[in-house]
Amino acid sequence: MTCTISKGRLELCKDSIGGIKKVFFINAGANVVVSSDIITDINDGAGTPGAISVYQYDTKDVSNFVETGTSSRETGTSFWEQVLSLTLKQMNSSTRKELKIMAFGSYRIVIMDNNNNLFMMGKDRGCDVTGGTIVTGTALGDLSGYTLTLTGREAQPANFLFTTATNPAATGYPFDKMTTVPTIVVGT
Repeated sequence: MTCTISKGRLELCKDSIGGIKKVFFINAGANVVVSSDIITDINDGAGTPGAISVYQYDTKDVSNFVETGTSSRETGTSFWEQVLSLTLKQMNSSTRKELKIMAFGSYRIVIMDNNNNLFMMGKDRGCDVTGGTIVTGTALGDLSGYTLTLTGREAQPANFLFTTATNPAATGYPFDKMTTVPTIVVGT
């Protein structure tokens, strides 16, 4: 890999906003296809449409994603720590069951931000639950629900997916531009 940069960057307009709309969990075993540094497909290895399921968690305005790069001249290493702080409002037994199972596994996670960008954390090494709370709150306006911290460590920063999500009415949205559209499992 060459270490020579090839582009500059201009000052951009102030038309971006922070935050996450949704996250999509993908169980281990999915095949991720990358072309020109962009994820173009998520499939079962055979390219069977709908064979891979993604599990949608809505998280409007209460969760965030932070990616921190670390490089060492002394050891010649570089890596990116990816941390998703996920807040899920309200407690119920079905969510508790899923979160318990989630704590035992390792996942890839696609994040949709409030600018409709899609990117994947844990593409090569997966993400693990590294912390969390179950809270009732104290005051009437406090959170009654769950917080989870999921962490991944990758050799490269999170890859963007093939397209920016633009058409919520499309079948398979926001994965409708993928070569093999996965099955989206929406929560209740």
